[in-house]
Amino acid sequence: MRSRIFLSILASSLLFAGAACSSKPAANESAADQNAPAGASGSSTSGNSGGGSMSNTAREAKPAPAAEAVVVPAGTTLTVRLGEAVGSKISTSGQSFSATLATPVEVGGKTIIPAGAAARGVVTDAKPLGRFKGGAVLQIKLNSVTINGSEHAIDTSAVTRAEKGKGKRTAVLTGGGAGLGALIGGLAGGGKGAAIGALAGAGAGGAGSAFTGNKDVVLPAESAVSFKLEAPLEVK
Repeated sequence: MRSRIFLSILASSLLFAGAACSSKPAANESAADQNAPAGASGSSTSGNSGGGSMSNTAREAKPAPAAEAVVVPAGTTLTVRLGEAVGSKISTSGQSFSATLATPVEVGGKTIIPAGAAARGVVTDAKPLGRFKGGAVLQIKLNSVTINGSEHAIDTSAVTRAEKGKGKRTAVLTGGGAGLGALIGGLAGGGKGAAIGALAGAGAGGAGSAFTGNKDVVLPAESAVSFKLEAPLEVK
């Protein structure tokens, strides 16, 4: 009788122990399951956050669209003031001179070349009085203008000023068929015939001069001179 009771107790103990052992993995799995979503969620959130950050960085890294080039058309007038005097006797062919834009250049209502922009030109011909059939000749043109710190090569009409014998004066426009380019007032001096009127039609400009007979052609510093573009100028 006692042995049966003992065996019954032993069997019950073994069953209880087996049940306890079988429940531990489930508990461990439950604990693992509880921890796993938190980690996965954190990882997912971190991944999404990183992706968003990378996406924002990519958007911010995109370069700004380049500004469209503006074309200043051929025929546009460029009026400058000379930085120094040039003349048929004091200058030589090939000599450069400085100038600044006297009036702004606009395209479509927008200022493309501001007043005060630096420009450079060249003396293309200079003959003192008595070396060219008794007369003096001075011819100049612009070859560059600086816009927003960048120097742009330009092709303009030439302006020719001639003085022929004994006080006779001529103003000749050259450079491209219609003879574009003109001298505009601002020439100092005295004597008769102090000013020459409009040259070669509308838009050509005017020229002032003051010479006593048989003198060389001189354009003093600060003289205003107008040229016209012979070719379009692209500005970016």
